[in-house]
Amino acid sequence: MPVSGLKFESLPHAIFLQRVSGPESATTLEARLGQGAFLALRLVDLLASDRAPVSTDAFHYQWVATDRFCRELHAAATEGAHVHGIAKSASESYRLGDIQLISPALFAYAHFLEAELRLEEALDVLTTLLLVVGNRLSTKDQVAAQLRFARVHRKLNRFDEADAAYTEAGELATVGGDRYSALLSRIGRANTMLGRGNLADAERRLEEILGDARAAGERDVEARAEQGIAAAFYYMGQPAEAIPHAWHAFQLYEEDDSKLRALGDVGTMLLSVGDATGAERALAEVFRRGRTQETVSNALVELMHCASYRRDHVGFARWRERCEDRLADMPPNIRADFYLKQGIGQARFGRYRRAEVLLKEALAIAAAAGLHEFEFRIERILAGLPDCQQAVAREMQLATEPVVQTAELREVSESLAQLGG
Repeated sequence: MPVSGLKFESLPHAIFLQRVSGPESATTLEARLGQGAFLALRLVDLLASDRAPVSTDAFHYQWVATDRFCRELHAAATEGAHVHGIAKSASESYRLGDIQLISPALFAYAHFLEAELRLEEALDVLTTLLLVVGNRLSTKDQVAAQLRFARVHRKLNRFDEADAAYTEAGELATVGGDRYSALLSRIGRANTMLGRGNLADAERRLEEILGDARAAGERDVEARAEQGIAAAFYYMGQPAEAIPHAWHAFQLYEEDDSKLRALGDVGTMLLSVGDATGAERALAEVFRRGRTQETVSNALVELMHCASYRRDHVGFARWRERCEDRLADMPPNIRADFYLKQGIGQARFGRYRRAEVLLKEALAIAAAAGLHEFEFRIERILAGLPDCQQAVAREMQLATEPVVQTAELREVSESLAQLGG
C-alpha cells in the first residue's frame, strides 16, 4: 500500500492501551508494557516530517519522561527491551538528525509482535514506520516494510489491503533490481488468493513461481512455493498430493521457524490420510521446538485433533485445555480452526449438541473474518451433523485400516520416524 494512502483510523497507538482493561490490571507488567509502547511510539511521532518541528526542550522533556518509564521495563521482559530500544533510538535520531536510525528498532518490535500474534499492534508499529520514516527509508527497507505490512494484513484476513501492499512491494523490488523480494511479493499475492478460496488459480500461480525460483537459484522462495502448493492441494481435498510438497518445503527451508511451520503442515496432512502416528510425531516435534505463538498454537490444535481421531478422551481434554490457555491471543483463522476441531472432537465422542454449538461458534468467527474456505467447510459439516453417527462409525473403521500410502508418503513416514528418534 503506498505510504500516501496510509493513516491511523483513531488515536495513534491506542491499541496498546487496550491492555489496560480495568483498575486491577493497570499495574500489571502486561499493562505497563502497553503503556510503555504507547509512550515510546508517541515519542517517535515527534520525528515525522509532516508536523511542525519540535523544540529541543520539548523533545527532551518528553524523552526524559518516556525513558524513565521504559527503562524499568527493559530488564522485566523481552518486549520491554524492544520498547526501551525504540525510545533510545528516537532520541538518537533526533540528536543526530537522521530519521533512519529509528528503523531497526521499529522493524524488530513489529517482528516480535507478529511472532506473539499481536497482529493489530504489529500493524500499528509498521504503520508508524511507513508514516514517520516513509520515503526516507532505503528502497530495500521500503520493500521489507511493505512485505511485512502485507503479511500481517493477510494473517488478519484483510486480503484487499494485503494484496495492495504485496503489489507495492513487488513494484519497488522490480525497480530496485531485487529479484528475491519481487518473487516474495508474487508468493504473497498467490497466498492471498489461497486465503480467499481461489485454490486452483493460486496453485497455478505458485507452480509458475516455483519454476522461476528454481531457475533463479532462490532456495527460500522455492520452499515457500512448495509450501503454498501443498496448501492448495490440501484444501482442494488432495492430501496425498499435498504431503510431498510440504515435506520438500521442510527440507528446503534453512531457518528453524519456517522449517517447523512446514513440518506442522506435514503433520496436519498426514492425519487426513489416516497416518495418526506420523502426524503426532511431526506435531510433537513442532510443539517441542516451536518458538512462536502461531507455530505452537497450530500444533496444539492439531494434536487435539489427533487425540480425538484416536478416541483418546484424556489426550483430547489435555490438548484442548492448552489451546484454551492461548485462545485470547489466537488470530481469527487459528481460533476458528480450534472451535471447528473441538466440535469435530465432541462429535467423535458422541456429544452432538455440544459439537453443534462449537461448530456454530467456528462459523461465526470465520464469517466475521471473511474466511470463506472455512465457512464452506464448516457449513458442510453442520449440514451433515444429523447423519454424523454413521460417519463417525465409518471413521473408526478407517482408523483401524492401513493408511493411504504411496512411495512418496512411505518415504515421508520413514523420515519422520528417524526425526523423532
